[in-house]
Amino acid sequence: MKITVDKETDTLYFRLDENKIVESEEVRPGVIFDYDENDAVIGVEFLNVSSRTTKEDLSNMQFESA
Repeated sequence: MKITVDKETDTLYFRLDENKIVESEEVRPGVIFDYDENDAVIGVEFLNVSSRTTKEDLSNMQFESA
């Protein structure tokens, strides 16, 4: 899994695996799912991320496992 914050495009991207992206869909305003050939979600992109969180929160992401 890869997580990318792009300050130029103001996006946050979660890439779940390296399968080829064959389709993308904006499922909600500013939220895009990327799908592979099996229709599985392999990426999630958030647009305008600076309006959704603070720079400090992006710098200090915390991960929890259940």
